[in-house]
Parts: sequence; C-alpha cells; structure tokens
Amino acid sequence: MDLLDAYCARIGYAGARTPTLDTLRALQQLHPAAIPFEAIDVLLDRGISLEPGDIDAKLITGGRGGYCFEQNQLFQRVLEALGFDVEPLIAQVRWQSGPEAEQRPRSHMVLRVTLDGERWLCDVGFGSCVPTAPIRFDSTAAQPTPHERLRLTPVGNEHLLEAELGNNGTSEWHSVYMISPAPCRPGDYTMANYYTATFPQSHFRHDLIVARTTPDARYGLLRNRLTIRSPDGQSERRYLTADDLERVLREVFGLPVQPAWRPVLERAAATQWDETAQ
Repeated sequence: MDLLDAYCARIGYAGARTPTLDTLRALQQLHPAAIPFEAIDVLLDRGISLEPGDIDAKLITGGRGGYCFEQNQLFQRVLEALGFDVEPLIAQVRWQSGPEAEQRPRSHMVLRVTLDGERWLCDVGFGSCVPTAPIRFDSTAAQPTPHERLRLTPVGNEHLLEAELGNNGTSEWHSVYMISPAPCRPGDYTMANYYTATFPQSHFRHDLIVARTTPDARYGLLRNRLTIRSPDGQSERRYLTADDLERVLREVFGLPVQPAWRPVLERAAATQWDETAQ
C-alpha cells in the first residue's frame, strides 16, 4: 500500500485527492482525531526517529501517535504527494507560559501551505491546542475553527499564533507559539528533535503527555490528569490510577498499550496535584 492509501485509511479520509482548500481542511480536521499526540518513547529512552519509514511504521501501520516532528513531517509528505506547495517552518512554543517563554529555543515544527497565491498555516502536531483548520497567514482577524478561534499577529518578521479560550462565559486570547519565517532544512529538525527528546529539562522527559482532538472534544492527558474540553468551552477533569491510564490510553486515545509502558503509567498515577496553585 502506498503512502496516500495507507494514510487515508489511517485517518478515515475517502474524499478527493486534489490540492484544494476543501481537501486541506478535511485532512487537518481528521488527522488529530485519528493519530494522537504522544511522546511515550521519550519517557522510555527509546529516542524519536525522523526517518520517513520509521514514522510511517509507527504512526500509520503501528497505530501509534507522535509529537510535532513526526506528525508534521508525515503531513508534509502527504500534502506534497497530493500536489500542495508546502514549506516546513519552526516555531517557539509560548503555550501556557509567562514571559520566560521568550527565552525558549525554537522546538516546534509547523507547515506553510501556499494555495492559489494565499498562504495557510497548517499544523497537526500541537497536542491539546492543535489547530483543526488551516489558518490564513496574511490576515490578523480572528479565524473560526471547529474548536477555538485563532489569530495570527505579525511580530517583527515573525507571526504569533493565539487561541481564544473561554470559561464560564468569558474568553481570553492566549499565546500558542511564535513562527519564524524562514523555511527549515531537515537538519534543523534533527537538532531540535534531539534537544526535545534528550535535554534533561525537556518536559517530554518527565511528563506523560497525550492529546487527541475530535469534532466533539479535545482530550488532554498530563501525567494522571485527563481534561476533556468541548468546543463550547466547557471542561471537566478526572484523576486516574495506573489501571485507569491503561484503559484511557486504549479507549480514548486509541493507542496500543504495551507492557513496557506500565512503569511510566505508575509514575504518572502517583502525581499529587495542588489545584489551588493552578
């Protein structure tokens, strides 16, 4: 089975294979619902391979998920095979952080797709706030998606992606990431991936992080806390045991849980949260 056939079967896409905006929108919504965000291999010290064959074996035939470098490299190859004009970019994550985020390295892969002269931000690898629709680069207006509204604001020669998050009838704009304009080479991602997977302070080295976004909800797992957020802004939290984590990884995130994951799940289940500090 070739890449397009295997990928379309994996995400449940049966539409036209033509490089149109409708195709792009359909793929960007289906991908995060079928292929979850996760970095469990980092917690197991297995490393993350960016070889296309390894990514395809893991995310497509193996039924696993991955993080941005795996997810968006796969998405880039799929879009190029469909005839889209795609440029890979890199971004600095600002999500759920204060001013210290400005000192972070650029460690998130995104894509810029040019279609009929218009540029679009595409990203299927940003976990709990992954965009579920392409976002126009050349507009500062708030843009609707099947979930939150998003907007891109020029900051110097970069673009800041923000998400409008609501709670109890109010909403605020939150920084997601800052996108650098220059297209990246594979070596740029090799270096960033090595940092993300091996640097001692990388949160992927310490925290169980899994996410899946469907049309009905965003599901986010951080250590032993499962958050379910609906498109209208309502959310709920659940705290899970190790057995619960195994079940949720299978039933909610669709992952093929392996016996080797059990120590990771037990460590995550032991987390004690201070809700008053959040």
